[in-house]
Amino acid sequence: MDERERTGAERRRTGSDRSRRQRPDRYAHRPSGGGSSQRRPRSGRTEPDRPRSGKRSSRARRRRRNAVIRWLIFVILILGAIGGFLIWQRYGASNEKANLEQYYGIDQEGEIAVVVNEEVIKEDDEASAEDMETAPAAGRIYDGQYYVEYSVVRDRINKRFYWDSNENILLYTLPDGNVSVEVGSNEYTDITEKKSVDYTILKTEGRTAYIALPFIQEYTNMEYEVYDDPGRVVITSAWGDIQTAEIRRDTQVRYQGGVKSPILTEISADSKVVVLEDENDWMKVATEDGFIGYVKTNTLKNNTTETRSRDFDEPVYTNITRNYTINMAWHNVSNSDANSYILETIAGTKGLTTIAPTWFSLADTEGNISSLADSNYVNYAHQSNLEVWAVLRDFHGGINSYDETYEVLSYTSKRTKIINQVIAEAIEKGIDGINLDFELVSSECGAHYIQFVRELSVRCRQNGLVFSVDNYVPQPYNEHYDIGEQGTVADYVVIMGYDEHTDGSYEAGSVASIGYLENGIADALESVSADKLIAGVPFFTRLWFETPKTEEELSKEAGTEAADYPNKISSSAYGMDEAAQVVEDAGVQAQWDEETGQNYAEWEADGGTYKIWLEDNQSLEEKLKVIKANNLAGVAEWSLGMESSSIWDLILQYVN
Repeated sequence: MDERERTGAERRRTGSDRSRRQRPDRYAHRPSGGGSSQRRPRSGRTEPDRPRSGKRSSRARRRRRNAVIRWLIFVILILGAIGGFLIWQRYGASNEKANLEQYYGIDQEGEIAVVVNEEVIKEDDEASAEDMETAPAAGRIYDGQYYVEYSVVRDRINKRFYWDSNENILLYTLPDGNVSVEVGSNEYTDITEKKSVDYTILKTEGRTAYIALPFIQEYTNMEYEVYDDPGRVVITSAWGDIQTAEIRRDTQVRYQGGVKSPILTEISADSKVVVLEDENDWMKVATEDGFIGYVKTNTLKNNTTETRSRDFDEPVYTNITRNYTINMAWHNVSNSDANSYILETIAGTKGLTTIAPTWFSLADTEGNISSLADSNYVNYAHQSNLEVWAVLRDFHGGINSYDETYEVLSYTSKRTKIINQVIAEAIEKGIDGINLDFELVSSECGAHYIQFVRELSVRCRQNGLVFSVDNYVPQPYNEHYDIGEQGTVADYVVIMGYDEHTDGSYEAGSVASIGYLENGIADALESVSADKLIAGVPFFTRLWFETPKTEEELSKEAGTEAADYPNKISSSAYGMDEAAQVVEDAGVQAQWDEETGQNYAEWEADGGTYKIWLEDNQSLEEKLKVIKANNLAGVAEWSLGMESSSIWDLILQYVN
């Protein structure tokens, strides 16, 4: 290949072209600087410098590309690390330990936590800061002995313990009398026997009482264990079936369901827990040492039902009962002269077994009573084969308010004074039983009232007097009457299946619809056995008069419950015959109302509307059917003198 051909080949290899304009080489004619700087000839070997420059450019581009890739990888790794951290932060398990003092509600030195039947006892989380600050501690430790606050004992462990903060005495009522303890003592009285223990039974902080655990257990079917760090007592007083499980592997019990919730305690494999709630991936459990929290569902095994029990001799409250169905009528005696009409009052009755005159009432707030009891009345009743169960009331006497009833019953000495007087009168007059009718009992007075019921039941039992207690039909607002406890200590429990609507109601309505009685009986039977339950029915009704409220009246009532009712109402009570006469005089015909189980009449007169739901043979028969169907202990009627003469034959068909 000659020189020209080699040059052409070189140009083709390097990409040069003759047609491309050549950039002048400004160094072409520069004289040699000597030595190594020689002018290169223009012949074919002078061009290879250009491809070496291209190689350097290619390597630079690769280096830049690789640097970019390395930076991208680095950024991706950083972002991945950040994402992983965020995922862990959200879903990873927390190792945070719960503040156990806060968990248990321990605020001060000397306080202990109390766990009763798998529930930590402490102030409601929604309570105000002021309430939480003033709320008593659930438990305390004094001289190494553990104590539980009285209201915790009463509400959650054994309701028969009673603390009188006015007279600083603790009571526990047994079938034959009271156990009594004074503050700061290791001695107590068990009915009449003096006893002692090697610890102080009762401590107080202001008006708050604390009872020693061993003393509580003496009268309670319960077990307890104490633990440290923090100090706590775990009590079991509820017996029966429970759900249990074992821990599959070592795990944590957390405050709430979720891996981010603080850890309450560590629990080892094969430990047993009580299962309280199933929340899918998490289970609410109780540990043996008093932690109530959550574990993952997959950490449990061997779920089963166990029966928890303990041997304990519960006190037996014997009762005085009659071997016949009770047919009792209340006799409203408002003065001593009314006693002399006993023979006329009972002359037209049939099948009556018991008469209950309203003889006793509270005279004042010191525990004195007023009595209209009459031995001649009792004698006449006995001659007619009737027992006399005298009524003791907290109204229509010297007192007539919730506050006054509270003032009397909240003192042990005043309760005792009332009971002594009533029992003395009953024995002196030959009375057969006591019928308690307290209707002014507030929820705050509930514990004092039921203690009064217990104490009166003991004295009646000791003196051979039948003891019955009157109640409204069970409703949430009167739960503090505790008919369940009444059903244990009293001989009979009476529910008054009337006063569905009263003279204080905002709207007209039935005094005693069939549904009101049915529901009342059904609810009462959840707490009281049928052989102790007596249902009260009315011999009266109410005539209602309605007129629309004026704009001025509605304006005055704005913001009150009364404002929800458009009519102004008034009512008057009528006996059975009187009510029938009112309807007849109005010239209207009563129609049977299936919903209330009564004959109903309505008419316009005197600028308003009259309404009446009648009590008659037809309505009372529906009620008697319900009473018989439930095999109740009997029936009671309010009140003698308001009935129609034909009603006794009807009652006989269902009661005797």
